Amino acid sequence: QVQLVESGGGLVPPGGSLRLSCAASGNTFTIFAMGWFRQAPGKQREFVASITKYGLTTYNDSVKDRFTVSGDSAKSTVDLQMNSLKPDDTAVYYCNAGPYPISDRTDPKGYWGQGIQVTVSS
Repeated sequence: QVQLVESGGGLVPPGGSLRLSCAASGNTFTIFAMGWFRQAPGKQREFVASITKYGLTTYNDSVKDRFTVSGDSAKSTVDLQMNSLKPDDTAVYYCNAGPYPISDRTDPKGYWGQGIQVTVSS
């Protein structure tokens, strides 16, 4: 029904920046919100940031002063600009898209990307 393709990521030193992108295709008319989760080694998956089709954004407190989520509802895309990266940001980042709002207070719905590696290391 919906396919998500992620790009970006890679290896960056502490303090650096990366930009992740995710594009949805298929039955994109069903998408109300798109966002990002991440999972670090030895940790549970956690919510990072999301944006609704109306432009309302939500952030995890650990990233809200450093990351910016943006999207284009008409194109069904979402980006995550990550600045001032820390080693603790190292994780696999997953794009999520679904028919309901996305946050750390709701179970993720809808569709997932394959995940993309972000490594912050000297």
